[in-house]
Amino acid sequence: MLTFTIRRLVLSVPTLLFISLVIFLLLELAPGDPMAQVPLTVPPEVKEKMREALGLGQPAHIRFWKWIVQFFWIEPQVLIDHYLGTSFSAGDLRVISWQTRSPVMDIVVQRIPQTLWVVGTAYLVAIAIALPIGIYSAYRQYSWFDQAGTFVSMVGFSVPPFFSGVLVIVIFSVQLGWFPSIYDTTHVVDSWDAFVHQLKQMVMPVMVLALQITAQLSRFMRASMLDNLNQDYVRTARAKGLSEYVVVMVHVLRNSMIPVVTVIALGIPAIFGGAIITEQVFKVNGIGQLLIGAIEANDLPMVQTLTFIFAVLIVLFNLIADVLYGILDPRIRYD
Repeated sequence: MLTFTIRRLVLSVPTLLFISLVIFLLLELAPGDPMAQVPLTVPPEVKEKMREALGLGQPAHIRFWKWIVQFFWIEPQVLIDHYLGTSFSAGDLRVISWQTRSPVMDIVVQRIPQTLWVVGTAYLVAIAIALPIGIYSAYRQYSWFDQAGTFVSMVGFSVPPFFSGVLVIVIFSVQLGWFPSIYDTTHVVDSWDAFVHQLKQMVMPVMVLALQITAQLSRFMRASMLDNLNQDYVRTARAKGLSEYVVVMVHVLRNSMIPVVTVIALGIPAIFGGAIITEQVFKVNGIGQLLIGAIEANDLPMVQTLTFIFAVLIVLFNLIADVLYGILDPRIRYD
């Protein structure tokens, strides 16, 4: 397992380099000019100097190489300096946002906690709800519970977040007045009342995100359980006199979790992308709203960095899913 993990980590380096090249080239070909928002009263020669200051006057391959060095070499040194108090990155040029003229990673680090509060909570809630629903729906196939779960899952798949988000705001915020419609990212939790307010403002965005995740995971869990409940080893376990709880929750569940692990692991990067719409609806000042603002302002370094971070998450959780395969299924051996 260790050899496989190291081999996959080494292989991920050229994979990420290729992904970064593709992202850079796509942004190079995308329409838009970072100088488009500069007032028309600014003389052309001043605009040209501004373009040179942003590094736009250099060839594309030079700008790509500088971004690679800054992201893979300088930014890790900044992280080490922050935690160890060293000065490896002193004087080095970092990836700078064209919009704010500040380091991109500093802004991302400021926004990530807001996204993790909402996205992380929604994912944990969805897993805690979806797995029991999928297990019981498969065990009681075609029962009223299974039918109700199928209906809720279809609704969760069909309703997009920009509609369900507005719907819950109208119902729970405007009509009932239970929860605030706007997520206050400046709120500080320093007392019990502040903690209760934090929970209230998290309920609706977490509800919208968890609905979609629950619908997907419960269907995968149900299908995987149904596939294993009819296997020969289940009949053998029952013939040996094992209790129904042990048969279902130990033998069947462990084998059924193998394909579900892939959905859970690969769903984590996907939910960060899906949270972009939810953050816009509830005004969560996270990385989703940061990406939208960067796209609107033609802030290519910010867009490129955030997109690449999503790619890193996908590669990382692919590796985690493969490793978990070997843990859940003793038949799988990588070494």
